[in-house]
Amino acid sequence: MRITLPNPKRFSKVFKAVTNIQLRKPVTGICTDSRQCLEGDLYIAITGNKVDGHKYINAAQKSGAIAVLLSKNIASNNGLQIIQVDDVVETIGRLANKWRKQFNLPIIGITGSNGKTTTKELTKNILKAKYHVHFTKGNFNTAIGLPLTLLLLEDSHEICVLEMGANQSGDIKKLCQIAEPTDGLITNIGPAHLEGFGSIENVLTEKRELFRYLTAGRIFKNVSDEYIKSIPTPPNTVEFGCESNCDYSVDYSRNEEGKIILIINANELKLNSQNLVFAKNVLAASVISHSFGIDWAVIQSKINEFTPTYGRGVITNYGDTTVIDDTYNANYTSTLAALENLNQLPAECRKVFVFGDMAELGNYSKEYHEKVGQKCIEFGLDAVFTIGQETVNTDKELDGIPYHKHFNNQNDLVQDLSNYIKNGDIVLFKGSRSMEIEKIIQEVFKK
Repeated sequence: MRITLPNPKRFSKVFKAVTNIQLRKPVTGICTDSRQCLEGDLYIAITGNKVDGHKYINAAQKSGAIAVLLSKNIASNNGLQIIQVDDVVETIGRLANKWRKQFNLPIIGITGSNGKTTTKELTKNILKAKYHVHFTKGNFNTAIGLPLTLLLLEDSHEICVLEMGANQSGDIKKLCQIAEPTDGLITNIGPAHLEGFGSIENVLTEKRELFRYLTAGRIFKNVSDEYIKSIPTPPNTVEFGCESNCDYSVDYSRNEEGKIILIINANELKLNSQNLVFAKNVLAASVISHSFGIDWAVIQSKINEFTPTYGRGVITNYGDTTVIDDTYNANYTSTLAALENLNQLPAECRKVFVFGDMAELGNYSKEYHEKVGQKCIEFGLDAVFTIGQETVNTDKELDGIPYHKHFNNQNDLVQDLSNYIKNGDIVLFKGSRSMEIEKIIQEVFKK
């Protein structure tokens, strides 16, 4: 990760206030990867589970770093300013919070098990019609990435949209303490990162920390999610969902092509998509945006302009074969949602599912991979191709699927899938990031 600081002199003052250490030279950027360092950077040496950033201090200096923030005692290094602290990540958070306190603007925190990034992207795109928007870029949504995002805030910004990720207990509370959000949304609650949380109840406990923080802020509450609905919230909560007594009551319909129409408080939003998951993201983003004064006509125009992020349900036609690329990541809830979307597509087409392991499910992995197989049976898919160590459990549930096969490597899967598919098929690709399922698309269709 790397950022270019918008105001190095101002950052130097904040750095001195937080650490009581004066930077010898103005820092023009902050970087956590020595390979990305540029001239004038402050290199952050982070000790992770797999990589120790302290090993790459010399490489960072050769790339132009003028200072290093670290937690281990090392000798001074040829003019490189060495700044030692007890906890590097905690220090980054304190720097970001001090920087954030300089700005009086709405900060919208978005978390949830699925749909965070798409909802954030939709929200910032719509709000741009009226405001100068600051927002999370890429995957800068962690205890390291979110502070770097905040350090890019400038006086010209009028509103900020932050994505908040969590892998373990305490993450959301820490991010709230750093960012001090004024408004917040939980997209949904599902069995994501169970390896770190242990149970879906613990996921709920973690995500609700955003609502717990917003005692004086505004909460956007998806009451169509049973877990979110159960969270007690104050009177200033903005409720949305399929219930008629919501602040924003929604209904869904489809046109003759199967594309979704959202009816929100009698206002129609026509989507160029058949994807119900995407529609739910649009609903959340529209509710937030309308609450900030964006009218429905502008919301419609911004939705029309929106292009989904790579690997997040993007539909591409290769000749007469339709590919749904949902390869960015996978957990149980997002996989079921992708399958439900596939099930909604025209019945006359053969429906094929290429499925890689869902990571970070811990002791629940076998159970949830089996449930995916059961859902494939329920939807009557024509073929399922599985790959990985955990999807063996999915394949074992597929008796009754006309064609199903498990693979241990991508080359064999690519060859078999290439021979199987024919014109008119719809093929859904899904798997966790570590499975690199997008490479199968590239090989089969020679992208």
